[in-house]
Amino acid sequence: MKRSIADPESTANAGALPGSEAVPTPTKVGWCNADVYRCGLPDAERINAAIAAAVSGLEVEDFDRRTHFAGGRFENLYLERSRLPAVAAVLDQALACAGRILERPTRTLRCGFWLNLTGPGQSTSAHTHDESDELLSAVYYVAVPPGSGDLILYDGPSTIRIEPRSGTFLFFPPNLPHSVETNRSALQRLSIGINIGRR
Repeated sequence: MKRSIADPESTANAGALPGSEAVPTPTKVGWCNADVYRCGLPDAERINAAIAAAVSGLEVEDFDRRTHFAGGRFENLYLERSRLPAVAAVLDQALACAGRILERPTRTLRCGFWLNLTGPGQSTSAHTHDESDELLSAVYYVAVPPGSGDLILYDGPSTIRIEPRSGTFLFFPPNLPHSVETNRSALQRLSIGINIGRR
């Protein structure tokens, strides 16, 4: 069964946050069996612009490693945080939101991240994030042009579609299969994958 999660501004149950709150308040997204949460990022527009500018100047050799080669591209691009200074605000907020969701002190959690750059005509294959000891997974949206691909969650018998919004996080169980639809825009889509585990 397919179920769609509509634009958060038009659907109260989707629980989008405006992204301007100093204290993160994750909100559970409706219509799914898995625990899926949305959370905002204060000053997202400025931070996203800084991340996008830094990423546009990166070359292949700037990445420490690239993994998950599918559909003619590496889906995961890893680099040191120091090469992308603006990502610190994203990761700090991810840990703060995760602490609330997991009901654990933030100081007991750690997170790793990677970039996902999807050009026109590209997609992200179905996968999970439960390779190690992850407690929670997330995606943060930096640049998501209209038509650049919804997040698809495979939640038991249901297929759940979530339209991404720049400046927001989605948190979900690491073992929840998910993929991203084909980017049908003329622009690049940029998101940050995040895994959260015990420190």
